[in-house]
Amino acid sequence: MISFNLFVLPFSFGLIYLLYMIIRWWTKWIRALPPEDRARFRKGIFSRQFFSGLKEVFLESLVHRKMFRRNALLGFMHMSFALGWFLLILAGNIESRIYSTSHVNPPYYPIFLKFFIHDRTVLWFEINTVPGFFRFLMDFLLLFILSGLILAMIKRGRSRWFGMTRTTHSQLTDRVALVCLWLIFPVRLLAESFTDGYYGAGGGFATQHLGNLFAVLFRESSQHIAYALWWLYSLALGIFFVTLPFSRYWHIPTEVLLIFFRRFGIPPKRIASSFSQVEIGACSRCGVCIDVCQLGSAARIHDIQAVYFLRSVRDEQVSRDITLRCLVCGRCQETCPVGINIDLIRLIERYNFSGSHASDFTYLPEPAPRKAQVAYFAGCMTHLTPSIIRAMKGILQEAGIDYHFLDEEGSVCCGRPMMLSGKHEQAGELIRFNRELILQSGADTLVTSCPICFRVFREEYNLPVRILHHTQYLLELIKSGKVPLQTVFRKVAYHDPCDLGRGSNEYRAPRELLAKVAELVEVPEEKEDALCCGGSLGIYTISSRKRDLITSDALDKLTSSGPEVLVTACPLCKKTFSRLAGIEVLDVAEMVYGAIPE
Repeated sequence: MISFNLFVLPFSFGLIYLLYMIIRWWTKWIRALPPEDRARFRKGIFSRQFFSGLKEVFLESLVHRKMFRRNALLGFMHMSFALGWFLLILAGNIESRIYSTSHVNPPYYPIFLKFFIHDRTVLWFEINTVPGFFRFLMDFLLLFILSGLILAMIKRGRSRWFGMTRTTHSQLTDRVALVCLWLIFPVRLLAESFTDGYYGAGGGFATQHLGNLFAVLFRESSQHIAYALWWLYSLALGIFFVTLPFSRYWHIPTEVLLIFFRRFGIPPKRIASSFSQVEIGACSRCGVCIDVCQLGSAARIHDIQAVYFLRSVRDEQVSRDITLRCLVCGRCQETCPVGINIDLIRLIERYNFSGSHASDFTYLPEPAPRKAQVAYFAGCMTHLTPSIIRAMKGILQEAGIDYHFLDEEGSVCCGRPMMLSGKHEQAGELIRFNRELILQSGADTLVTSCPICFRVFREEYNLPVRILHHTQYLLELIKSGKVPLQTVFRKVAYHDPCDLGRGSNEYRAPRELLAKVAELVEVPEEKEDALCCGGSLGIYTISSRKRDLITSDALDKLTSSGPEVLVTACPLCKKTFSRLAGIEVLDVAEMVYGAIPE
């Protein structure tokens, strides 16, 4: 027979409040979607994508697969809490139906079942019976969660064991929720054990044996201690549920909605939207983005990392400094286990700080290019590193390519720097000018030496032409036999530029080119984990000394294997590294040009 006790009220009220907050915010976010995205959401619920979303929820929100890939200990810690608690709730609901005459129980009944039910003791070797199996399983799951709790406590002092040198600074609501979370499962273990010990029955392999010990130690007071522990257990649950929407743990229900948004084909927006709000709420503040931020690891700036930026946006306390002080290199975004579009959210916030200053572009000349099959756009930074232009001209001449140098007489910015500062309208004017210039050339292939230009051409210009970075185009020329090469017998280390690598997912072409002309040595952090050179156009509030610290740190790692030449594929990276490097710094195009037989 189902019973009731007053101590279930804190849990019940907390659960009702949490469910209300989830329904309220999910409804608000879904309703705020544009009509076409709401249609995608409705259609997605009745499609196979719904089930693939459930699979991803299991793998990422419960198993924490990406955390495991980063560090097995860190992954197990997160999984033991998430998956363990989920299975404890699921098994508890099934177990409660074994003892109930009704298939519909109040929500508190499975949670406090051991308080209401006390039947004969079932030992570990008796788990072949149905009640015995569930008692064994419930004790096992409880210990599984407690193992994660122990790891979480160890992580506070030994974070390096978990692949982290720094952890997140918590707010008051985070600390309250954390204390409650850490209390819930030890108190449940004690409450069940004291209860099982007092009645001499009802426990599993752990709770019954502990309970028998407590019954001997505390004798007549064990019943009162058990009752107090049940109250504490209910209070810890209730307070945790109430503080959850205002703490880092709000990511638990929010990440689920984000997964379904993505699965249903709802794209991120370039302006503030319910999608960006869901992404911000899905940040668990796990802190894995802290160590990869070079502003912290190299420049010793420890209060502006992505986790703190997203928290400030969610709390509506975002400052200009934390918004602008970022390399926008994408390292934090690459490592984020939730896959939050951190750079995009930062650009949205920069737009809010950019103001409405008008820009005058009447000085721009009328585009009048000649016709050519290939259009070459060097870009602003390439004009500041003319040796790259000389190399490209020499290679194109050697290959006999009929090309038109679009910005030979002076470059017009591609618009990316203005986007990084939040000036979208002004960037749009530059985009319109350059787009007309490119279209009038009649070219079917656009080649650029700047990864920044390459990325913005692909993402923003909507051009009906092939867009290639010069490493991709040079590889095509060499494979077609138009450019003869000879090995230069030098050891080279390659640096992946942010916008070419993480930004455009091009890692193969530069390496394949370099492998044809030199010996390529490994570097500690490359490809998705590649370091920013420190010369990023995305950061505005940093001193030159801090920039140099970032550059020097990157150089130390890139040259640790003793290369003769440091090679990159970005004029900005080359210019930045050349100032402080103790070895020669070249662009891939310069390496290829130097390998053409005289």
